Amino acid sequence: MKIKKMTHFAMLITFALIIHTVESLLPTLPVYGAKLGLANVITLLAFVMYDFSAALFIGVTRTILGSIFAGTFMGTAFYLSFSGAVISTLAMAAGMYLWRRGKISLIAVSIMGAVAHNTAQVTVASLLIGNFGPMRVYLPLLLLLAIPTGFFTGLAVTYSQKALAKIIADIQHD
Repeated sequence: MKIKKMTHFAMLITFALIIHTVESLLPTLPVYGAKLGLANVITLLAFVMYDFSAALFIGVTRTILGSIFAGTFMGTAFYLSFSGAVISTLAMAAGMYLWRRGKISLIAVSIMGAVAHNTAQVTVASLLIGNFGPMRVYLPLLLLLAIPTGFFTGLAVTYSQKALAKIIADIQHD
């Protein structure tokens, strides 16, 4: 891996960790455990700047390091966070395919990721507790929140992407 790319990855992971940490200190949204998902801005930027493997690497690394720093590694919170990161990255990969063809916006890609993230987390939580009640009660509330939070995250990426256009052009040139 080239030094420039490694440096970009390190910066993206650092930004994602900082955002992840700050967001963990904020109060939750009206539904317990719901967050804005601001660290996903960095994952989506990795898609825009690089590709699926970069986004997955950054999302997984952020989740692992964030859980180590928070003292939740290999605990329930880690499994929820990790599953959400992986599944949302897969969903955003499908969305990025459409975005690159001009079919949908980055906001739509972000909403897809938010919906997938919430669905994965509630599914894993239901499996861990052996009760699928949360799927019927909690998931619909989280899916409703995924729309505005995904919209906000996608909007942030849309504006960040425009500001980073020169860096992105340099990356694609290398």
